[in-house]
Amino acid sequence: MVRLSGPEATVVAGKLLTNYASPVPRQATLCHLLDNQAQLVDEVVATWFQAPRSFTSQDVVEISCHGSPVILRYCVQRAVECGARLALPGEFTLRAYLLGRIDLPQAEAIRDLIDSTTLYQAKVASQQLGGSLSRRIAPIKFQLVELISRLEAGIDFAEDDVSVAPADELLARLAPVTTGVSKLAASFQFGRIVHDGFSLAIVGKPNVGKSSLFNALLEQDRAIVTDIAGTTRDLVTESAAIEGIPVRFVDTAGIRESNDLVESLGIERSHQAMADADLTLVVYDATSGVDDETLALRDRGRHLLVANKCDLASSTHPEAIPVSAATGENLDLLRRRILEAIAPAGLLEVQDGFLTSLRQKTLLDEASQNLDRARQAIESNIPHEMLLLDLYTALRAIDGVSGATTADDILNRIFSTFCIGK
Repeated sequence: MVRLSGPEATVVAGKLLTNYASPVPRQATLCHLLDNQAQLVDEVVATWFQAPRSFTSQDVVEISCHGSPVILRYCVQRAVECGARLALPGEFTLRAYLLGRIDLPQAEAIRDLIDSTTLYQAKVASQQLGGSLSRRIAPIKFQLVELISRLEAGIDFAEDDVSVAPADELLARLAPVTTGVSKLAASFQFGRIVHDGFSLAIVGKPNVGKSSLFNALLEQDRAIVTDIAGTTRDLVTESAAIEGIPVRFVDTAGIRESNDLVESLGIERSHQAMADADLTLVVYDATSGVDDETLALRDRGRHLLVANKCDLASSTHPEAIPVSAATGENLDLLRRRILEAIAPAGLLEVQDGFLTSLRQKTLLDEASQNLDRARQAIESNIPHEMLLLDLYTALRAIDGVSGATTADDILNRIFSTFCIGK
């Protein structure tokens, strides 16, 4: 599809296509795309979405060609020759935002929807596109504006006996705003995982079945598996998804004392992978039992202890998750435990509005800090004029999430990450 947007969209389409001189809004029309010698290049279907009932709130003409890249490129070339210009990355979405068709969280949700690699990510992005985050912010902003209005009225009309509320009432009005902002900022911990996924390192001593477990979780033979200790000498990485959450699996070299230079370098990288991972699976061979050296690996960060080859063992460490990479026993249990370790139970249900970008999180952190300063000002009986400075600063930060006070350079950074044509 080739999309034209702007006041002259139908004029350009009329020059570009035959049989499109008098289009009817929202009605598909069969047209011919011709070359400079009036020879047929393609039969296309053109649809005019009249402003403001379009994605960008401008006149939009969508030209559906057959799927050849050659035809699409030629259609774009002819459109430029007829008076159009190439769109910048994200320019259609930017126009929709600037003309009030969508707000900034919805614009960012479009980018997330385009970039989604799992169905769960797409569902979350679609919900955000529907305005779930904006709806969650709206009551918080309303309560803050009410508090600011109360203070402004008391200051500006003191001579008319409009009294400023006492400190207890101000604190009571401020508390739900502070709580709402804090909870929304905390949602970024899960939103980041949904948006970016997480990394999972599989570590342990040689020959405990790390590579076999790696392959079993991926459901493909990605890592080489042998009975020879030290087969894996470098990091092996692969991406997959668990319940729609992207996961970067990292298989590591077996950790032990070694005089082999290459194996030692691999072991060093194993320790680095543990440090970089969001979660580590510390694996041991259930038939041999767990030793202190393996248990010591649990102190390196968030982890799960995994007893592999449980089908061949009668008992395992009480803290361990018993699995068998060979038979697949308890692999589904392990996947559930991995998700529970990363995201508390219940969070995998599609949430009603949460933060997915660092920009949003930074702004709400700023708002939270200013609201906390406002609380301290109220408790310290600081003049209300000074209190208002903190409240207005918090309001600007909250408005920045929705784009009401977003600077042009920030908009340019956001929309430059879109693909061309969106």
